[in-house]
Amino acid sequence: MRTILHLDLDAFYCSVEEIQNPDLRGKPFAVGGKPDERGVVASCSYAARALGIRSAMPMSRAVRLCRHLIIVPGRHHLYSEYSEKVMEKLHNLTPLVEQISIDEAFLDISDISQPAARLALDLQTAIRTELNLPSSIGIASNKLVAKIATEVGKKSSKKKNEPPFGFTVVPAGEEAKFLSPLPADMLWGVGPKTNARLAELGIHTIGDIANWPEKELVSLFGENGRDLWQHAHGIDSRPVSTESETKSISQETTFNVDISDEKTLEKTLREQAHEVARQLRRNDLAGKTVKIKIRWPDFTTLTRQVTLPTSTDNEDEIYRAAVKLMNTVRKPNQAVRLLGVGVSGIGAPVRQLSLWDVGSEKSRKLQEVVDQLQEKYGKDVIRKG
Repeated sequence: MRTILHLDLDAFYCSVEEIQNPDLRGKPFAVGGKPDERGVVASCSYAARALGIRSAMPMSRAVRLCRHLIIVPGRHHLYSEYSEKVMEKLHNLTPLVEQISIDEAFLDISDISQPAARLALDLQTAIRTELNLPSSIGIASNKLVAKIATEVGKKSSKKKNEPPFGFTVVPAGEEAKFLSPLPADMLWGVGPKTNARLAELGIHTIGDIANWPEKELVSLFGENGRDLWQHAHGIDSRPVSTESETKSISQETTFNVDISDEKTLEKTLREQAHEVARQLRRNDLAGKTVKIKIRWPDFTTLTRQVTLPTSTDNEDEIYRAAVKLMNTVRKPNQAVRLLGVGVSGIGAPVRQLSLWDVGSEKSRKLQEVVDQLQEKYGKDVIRKG
């Protein structure tokens, strides 16, 4: 029997901003882009949430809900620094840490002799007192139930305009009992469409799902029906994974105004290709498939991709492929709302240098020096003319 701890940092971006500027505490504010530049809410304070503002909401709508909303530009480098401090605390407890995102992680604490609840409370307190960050924690025998326990703790511990500091422990053997009264859409795998179909069948809670015969759920939902039945009974055998395979790296830009100038679009592709290539090199990876994403002003979105003869981490190769792909779908002077570049088919770089590849090897050495300079002094310290 395993013991899994799920940690979620409450309103993480906003919590970091409040540390930097204590005057924001208790006020409705949102981290994100400007409302007149198609900005969206990346995170919002609990005072803002009380007014109906939510993450991923267009900032223009958020401002309509709260005319006095304070908008704070995102500082992702700062958030990464705080995230690393939290993750360091987790790794000091156990090497079995699976980081899900910048503000969320699973820990397998099965082999730690200290009682799980005591360990978790000490961890929550340390993150609060030493880093000034609020967090919520769920503990259960598997990842599925631990994650849902965190969400339940958040909802049941809600305080006005304050982080919840949720804390929920589900005893082993009581997983199905804990899940039973909860809404069906709290279960992994139940999105809006599945939830609507379940409601048509008179299924509204996780317990309702558990009470249906597994075979009938499979006939209705295919293999997803089998997962639904198992999850509704609190069954989840996935281990905490300490390694994650990078499947793709991408960058995209939503323009403040629609762009039809070809030079501006090519410059954007150049900058995106540079950042994608830099991330590949930083992780000692290379990719074989270059893809672009392009969105027109009417929100029609296209993707195109091409597979290169060999894997690459070279920004010039990625850029040239991206420009060709853009030119295959875009008419002259056609306006663009969003543009993105990505690389997939990722693995370790394979480098074979022949007598005729001296030029490319010089280019690689130059890239390495540029990477080192940008890492030390910032990405604007040097760039191509």
